[in-house]
Amino acid sequence: MNDPHVKSGTVFSRAWEIISQDNSISPEEKKAILKLIQVLVEARERATDQPTSDEDAKSITQEVISKHSLMATVKHQADELDALKRISLNLISNLDLQKALEAMATECMGLIKHARAVNIYLNQRGTLEFGTSLNDSGVRNKPYGAPRKDGITYSVLKGGKQIIVEDMSKHPLYNNAPSEWYGSIIGTPLKFKDEILGVMNISRKEVGRFSRSELRLISLLADQAAVAIFNASLYKRLTQMANTDSVTGLPNRRALDERLQEEWRIADQTKSSFAVVMMDLDGFKAVNDTFGHNVGDELLYSLFNFLAQKMRNSDFLARYGGDELTLVMRNTDTEAAQAVTQKVIDLMKEYHFPFPKGKEMNLGITAGIAVYPAHAQNPSDMLRAADSALYHAKKYNRGQFVIAKGVTGHLPAIKIKSS
Repeated sequence: MNDPHVKSGTVFSRAWEIISQDNSISPEEKKAILKLIQVLVEARERATDQPTSDEDAKSITQEVISKHSLMATVKHQADELDALKRISLNLISNLDLQKALEAMATECMGLIKHARAVNIYLNQRGTLEFGTSLNDSGVRNKPYGAPRKDGITYSVLKGGKQIIVEDMSKHPLYNNAPSEWYGSIIGTPLKFKDEILGVMNISRKEVGRFSRSELRLISLLADQAAVAIFNASLYKRLTQMANTDSVTGLPNRRALDERLQEEWRIADQTKSSFAVVMMDLDGFKAVNDTFGHNVGDELLYSLFNFLAQKMRNSDFLARYGGDELTLVMRNTDTEAAQAVTQKVIDLMKEYHFPFPKGKEMNLGITAGIAVYPAHAQNPSDMLRAADSALYHAKKYNRGQFVIAKGVTGHLPAIKIKSS
């Protein structure tokens, strides 16, 4: 007998022995149950003026434990429902895929007993890409390596069914796994309308089966995760469509405005500069007049994407409208902006478009440059400054670029020629 409050030989010693044998009850709960039994026994003795026998104590104990188990089950199911409610509300109000996945991982860690880690992977045309992870130390979004082609994650993806491994050290899926991988794990497909959108793995340090309650809960969580992935992915695609130019596939004016706001915010916070270059395609009107708008659209798609591929990853190139492009460059001063703009102008010498009947057309780029904070103090003024510089270049210096005037004053009459 491990509880010092229970004296040997009392009617409660038998009750404590029964309670101690039940491993589903925590030590704190065992002491609380014993106190409840003591109250019930004392109340009964006062009512009957008779001492309680060991057999009566045993009967009371078993009844209390039975009711305690029932209440524990009800509480656990209520916790599950609360968690699912939280998840559903989170998914309804949040269409950010990453945040939705992280919320799902958090709930899994809280609801599955002895969970060691949760990993969620997304299915990208048969290839699994990391989505999110969370372990029992609170470390989030740390990939544990790419899923093995012969491992549990790809096996779930290929088979489309849940896989339960009760002991990793004895399962064929883990024959070649690192020695530190131990315990049990369950891999569950994230399905929506018969499409597997990803795989969720939940591992535990302990070996053994997952309870029926846990399996039911994991299935419900997987359904919620699949809905989250589908909704967030759909929202992302719709957003991309709204921000993409239909002719060239480049970001459109709406996306440009959003990017300018972001660059202005970053530059303002970090006290750095960024550049905006407005560019116009020289000779485009002649292409439309000679070959029609279909060929003109094909030219815009071909040329604008050719230029986009030559840009740095940090650069942002958008179609401003018609035959105009806008280039936004982070952490770029006036000197660097001139060098990049000249490079774009020179790239026209490398570009070739197959016009009908082998004809050749003279094409070129004219540009205007504005740099924050030298030429403007906000995003809209940056565009106006660069556009004014472009207008000046188109009027007086086609095939070249002009730098905007300062925040005040007229546009300079100087020009910088292309080489």
